[in-house]
Amino acid sequence: MISRIRGATAGYSRPFWLLFWGTLVSRSGSSMVWPFLTIYLRQRLDIPLTSVAALLTVNAAVSLIATSIAGPVVDRFGRKWAMVIGLAATSANMLAMSTAGSYGLWVGLMAVDGAFSPLYQVGSQAMVADLVEPGRRPAAYALLRMIANLGVAIGPSVGGFITASSYTLAFYIAFAAEMAFALLTLLFVPESVPTAGPTTLGRGEAGYGPVLRDRPFLAFCSVSVLAGMTYSMMLILLPVYAKENFGVPENQYGFIMATNAAMVVLLQFVTTRITSRFQHLPVLAVGSLFYALGVGSVAWGWNFPTFLASMAILTIGEMIMIPTSTALTANLAPAEMRGRYMGIYGLTWSIGFGVGPVLGGYLNDNIAPAAIWHGGLLLGVAAAIGFVLLSRLIRRPLLQPAV
Repeated sequence: MISRIRGATAGYSRPFWLLFWGTLVSRSGSSMVWPFLTIYLRQRLDIPLTSVAALLTVNAAVSLIATSIAGPVVDRFGRKWAMVIGLAATSANMLAMSTAGSYGLWVGLMAVDGAFSPLYQVGSQAMVADLVEPGRRPAAYALLRMIANLGVAIGPSVGGFITASSYTLAFYIAFAAEMAFALLTLLFVPESVPTAGPTTLGRGEAGYGPVLRDRPFLAFCSVSVLAGMTYSMMLILLPVYAKENFGVPENQYGFIMATNAAMVVLLQFVTTRITSRFQHLPVLAVGSLFYALGVGSVAWGWNFPTFLASMAILTIGEMIMIPTSTALTANLAPAEMRGRYMGIYGLTWSIGFGVGPVLGGYLNDNIAPAAIWHGGLLLGVAAAIGFVLLSRLIRRPLLQPAV
């Protein structure tokens, strides 16, 4: 198995590996904070869960706008500087979060994060598409997910103990990690944008018109929103649900997130090697069913082991869904429009994370806490049905297996 992985990873360029290791540093730091943010906000601001979810919606709403701008910016001005600016800004924002003590300040800080995060996300995804040929993209995105999730395994495992005594220290570490990646990118990662892309685009082609006329791609993005809503409910609402209803503390939830990350580190590459043999859309339908089962099973959980099992089920869906959908987007995009295609694809996550937690918070506050997970189950099943229907309606060569 190790020899197969070595053979499959041979030949990637030096800039790709710089992104690979920088992702580990950045994600290790940021994941010391984000998994515990809902708990922190509830304690520091003493606000209801719906209000906490509203902050995440502000973040997602601003990200929605910023992502739509980031795509053309990345295509016209290049990937590198977009990535550097995005990382530096979100790093500085972590410092500000460490001292913010009012709801109004947090609205502003979540908006700042939403404004600058897409620059790195869209830029890095487009850069990988520039650096890697189509047939190897699923494996390349899988490798980046593996190392990112190794960071997520490290971050919450350490962060659960750090936040139990000092959230401020966790914010400082997150700041340092993201700033270090910004400097690594600035000093050592070259620009990768195709030379013909920014210079040959006519004025009428510089916007989103061609992307918005790609109906199969837009249909894929629409269904992806449902899957993203399901996924976001689990990641955002499970920590506070588990603590407030069943007394699961931060340090135990940190190990739940670490298990999620460890599964990706150990199993993502093998999973992608299997799923890349099949057509993309049916694979996404299967992944959505795992999302539905993982989220829905939380309603019947009652302690750390049961919530851990639910997260493991969700993680299987995650390993199926994310590299497949990212590679599909890269394959569908013309070289000079990769930033815009990645931008539109990124909107599916912004919308999912903006609407999903708010819907879950509403179900929690107005029906019952377990209603969060019943709603997530229905959304996941709806996404699976949507991908199956698309696979039957759409016939396009790049929707076929990557290998």
